[in-house]
Amino acid sequence: MRDATLRDVAGRAGVSIRTVSNVVNGYAPVSPELRARVETALEELDYKPNIIARNLKQGRSGLIGLVVPELDVPYFAELARAVITAGRAHGYTVVLDQTDADPDLERELLTRNSRLTLFDGLILSPLTLSAEELRKRGNRVPLVLLGEHVFDGSFSHVAIDNVAAAREATLHLAGLGRTRIAAIGDQPYRTGETAQLRTAGYQQGLERAGLAYDPALVLPTERFHRRLGAAAAEHLMAQPNPPDALFCYNDLLAIGAIRALLRAGVRVPDDVAVIGIDGIEEGEYTTPSLSTVAPDKRQIAGLAVDRLVALISTGTQAAPAEVRAGHTLLARESTLGRP
Repeated sequence: MRDATLRDVAGRAGVSIRTVSNVVNGYAPVSPELRARVETALEELDYKPNIIARNLKQGRSGLIGLVVPELDVPYFAELARAVITAGRAHGYTVVLDQTDADPDLERELLTRNSRLTLFDGLILSPLTLSAEELRKRGNRVPLVLLGEHVFDGSFSHVAIDNVAAAREATLHLAGLGRTRIAAIGDQPYRTGETAQLRTAGYQQGLERAGLAYDPALVLPTERFHRRLGAAAAEHLMAQPNPPDALFCYNDLLAIGAIRALLRAGVRVPDDVAVIGIDGIEEGEYTTPSLSTVAPDKRQIAGLAVDRLVALISTGTQAAPAEVRAGHTLLARESTLGRP
């Protein structure tokens, strides 16, 4: 059986198609008596509006894109869930894609003929694109950026204060009496701005705690993956004077590091305390449970979607905004031990 149309509803209610359209879309006042007749007919015929057709008529698709580097990284998966929820509250469907940190894929997203021109707006977490490349993008889809790249105020951008987050993590370790605090995850190259900000916060934390900075205790990693955290921890523990604490630049590095320490017979946190950044759910269920600095992912998602919807509504004429979301230090067993 075919779906009911506006014409079917109009015939059942004994009114014009325009009156039915006005009731369904709220375009114009309709008398209570006519509205009641139309609503009864809508219910009897189980009428379902064609949302796609309505959006296209208004020049919109009802879709927004969310593009992240890696969907199988728990932080991005949890953030995607929050963006979907925030988008739904505004009546938008969120479509997900990933770039795998491929610079060519990130550039392709911004070309004039990109498939993303089908979307009303885009939330993008780039790893390789520069501010100049973003300014030269070929399409003009409303854009909100996530992550910690420095974009010089040219774009709407939502991020946490990574320097403060790293500083708090380092001070937490120092406050426990740890004196050789290593850092895992530095990325001293053009696209490693997130890591560089966390290194700056780590150095500030050491300075505030009265501890010396030792470059031998700072290990770079190409990506923020578990296996690289494990390899870095193994390297650090092989030093003649190994660390008594590890600040890892994300939770996956920390989880990998903990695995390597335990495998080597190192007790966590008795011998080496470990903390990460991300606040992923997995960290609550590791053994020991992972201390972490947790960005407010719901707030990040809400701020990004709110800003994107504003840009869509104003035709991208709204001034760029740099917005900071909050974060919370969650001290668990990997630094405090079992209660």
